[in-house]
Amino acid sequence: MESLFRPFKWSFGEVPQLLLLLESRGHAFQTARSLATLGKSLWGEHKEAPKAKHRPEAAHPKESSDLSKPKGTLLKKFWRQFRAQALPPGTTDLQGLRNDDFPRKKRVRAQVVLPVERSDGSEMLFGIAPCSLALATSKRSFSRLFLKAGVTPTTEAFSRQAEDRKIPVQTVPRKVLDRLSHGGVHQGVCLEATPLHPTGWTQAPAHRLEGATTEEAPQLLWLALEGIQDPMNLGAVLRSAHFLGVDGIVMSRKNSCPLTPVVSKASSGAMEVLDVFSADDLPGFLKVKSKEGWEVLGTVAHAKAQDGIPVVSCLDFRWMKPTILVLGNEGHGLSPETKSLCRRMLTIAPGRELEPGIESLNVSVAAGILLHSICAQKAKAP
Repeated sequence: MESLFRPFKWSFGEVPQLLLLLESRGHAFQTARSLATLGKSLWGEHKEAPKAKHRPEAAHPKESSDLSKPKGTLLKKFWRQFRAQALPPGTTDLQGLRNDDFPRKKRVRAQVVLPVERSDGSEMLFGIAPCSLALATSKRSFSRLFLKAGVTPTTEAFSRQAEDRKIPVQTVPRKVLDRLSHGGVHQGVCLEATPLHPTGWTQAPAHRLEGATTEEAPQLLWLALEGIQDPMNLGAVLRSAHFLGVDGIVMSRKNSCPLTPVVSKASSGAMEVLDVFSADDLPGFLKVKSKEGWEVLGTVAHAKAQDGIPVVSCLDFRWMKPTILVLGNEGHGLSPETKSLCRRMLTIAPGRELEPGIESLNVSVAAGILLHSICAQKAKAP
């Protein structure tokens, strides 16, 4: 078959190589046959071309053969005809091969992105719920509100909120919001604000911690987080804690994810409402509360006893006194020092025999299950 194209090597240098490539692929016979037929036809025209060039060009201006044109013109004509008839319809492999050989160039229009500079020390909240709750609670200072161009009920509501607080509003294209949110799901809203930092646990309101061992307030629940590093996990834990009625949250300052806009978005804005405290020495915090009569509960993936600490299923636990539930790092769990301060360890019983590597749940999922099993026991007010 290559012999059919040997005369074309002066102008179709890549034809033999392409033919060999086609023959190496499955279902390529029809394509190769189309190439051969088309090449034979063009070569026939080429053989007749010398006869046509003796005719006066003025009398026959349109009868000169295309083969007498420059090599580049003939080459373009060959491949144009081949593209039109080479591949049979419905042949996926050959269609992919044609697309590889003849890629279509798409015209890309340059996107004009407006330059937006943030103030020093600020961060960009994004999403309807985080921005709306941040404006409602006013824990932060705000610089500017960015809204997607266009009038909608959402943009009108945010404009009114910003006007009440005398916050400048700027309408920008979606591309600008994409850049401000670093590709996050902004829903057409971004809010430039000061960062939110957790305060020390010693600054928590007195009624939340002191006197909690009295009979008037036996069912208080705090959540302690040690080394949660993934912002999506932290946000999901905060959202579950707020939904289920946790009274307070303390997170270790060391090796923990900060309260970033990504955390706020993952919590659906719950981070803006909750009072999140921090502890430079989380074991020290647990020691203080344990002496005050609080029960410290750890978490573990399996039902085996941990260094003499009893393990209890979350379904069997009875909430009788102020309690602190401690969740550990996504990878290695609780530190040995923190684990030694736990009076009991809670576990979630699986519904089947589990394969190695998936014996435990994601920390945010486990937090939701454990908190629900405890908070469901809360006595309802008469």
